Amino acid sequence: MTLKIIATGGTFDKHYDELTGKLWFSDSHLPEVLKRARITLPVTLEANKLMDSLDMVDADRQEILQSCLNGSEKAIVIIHGTDTMRETAEVLGAAKLDKAIVFTGAMIPYEIANSDALFNLGFACGVAQVLPAGVYVAMNGQVFAWDNVQKNRTAGVFVTNPE
Repeated sequence: MTLKIIATGGTFDKHYDELTGKLWFSDSHLPEVLKRARITLPVTLEANKLMDSLDMVDADRQEILQSCLNGSEKAIVIIHGTDTMRETAEVLGAAKLDKAIVFTGAMIPYEIANSDALFNLGFACGVAQVLPAGVYVAMNGQVFAWDNVQKNRTAGVFVTNPE
């Protein structure tokens, strides 16, 4: 099995300027993160546009869908901003691909102390290999179906939709 990881940006991949306190995008952290995580599974890494998910439009989501369609990998992890992760997952969910597609991200950028990025990526890579075809969100040790998840902005975590 080969795992495909698609980097789209989000907080996970933001860089931090200690002098100005600003966050921005440069190169993806993923090559370093994968090396640090010591993932031994073959990985195809694709850097899509690195952007804040609040800036995503329908065309960006269609590019992500096309990235999922391209290639033979049956397990895909998408690094995505948490603010509109659910909206992009909906586009992929509607496509009903015969692949396990797992969205993950971070509340704190990878290069900042106490970031959840490394754990979330490792968790997402693990569950992508064992989940049946479908679209999921894997954050903070939990897996959610794409159509039963929302971001709790107050708590800074993902939860199932309230009944």
